[in-house]
Amino acid sequence: MTLESKSVRLRYVEENDARFILSLRLDDRYSKYLSSVSPDVNSQKKWIRSYKESEAKGEQFYFIIERLDGVPCGTVRVYDLRSDSFCWGSWILNEKKPRYAAIETAFLVYQFGFDQLGFYKSHFDVMKKNSGVLKFHRRMGAVETGEDDDNIYFIITKDEVEQAKSKLENKIR
Repeated sequence: MTLESKSVRLRYVEENDARFILSLRLDDRYSKYLSSVSPDVNSQKKWIRSYKESEAKGEQFYFIIERLDGVPCGTVRVYDLRSDSFCWGSWILNEKKPRYAAIETAFLVYQFGFDQLGFYKSHFDVMKKNSGVLKFHRRMGAVETGEDDDNIYFIITKDEVEQAKSKLENKIR
């Protein structure tokens, strides 16, 4: 399955993406706010094989973000599926991303969660130190639901995403 917008597409992760994923996850510029991973390619491939089993069960979905010319430029994951909500994260975009890749990726993730999976809202957390991502989600209309020492917790509804989309239509069409 592929989801596509003006300049990027999302496709499911495959085992042969292991080196690319590691290149992102081991680069301090991109992984500062993510959990650490083993630098071993075979360990990453093993993790992807295990993940593919949970993907087949509809439990989580891990995507490669790529430009329309096929050049990979990031990752994003949909997980923690609840009765009325989904979570997303592991969101990384590298220097090869198109200008509006963040906005386009977010809308593709919401399209997947709302239209493909049938949820009405999304829940997620952002590390307090990750000011750029906090600002992004607040501008999208996400509402804070709580916090702990490290994270701020948010929800956003399908209606709020649609409002943001209509405001940003010219950038994503």
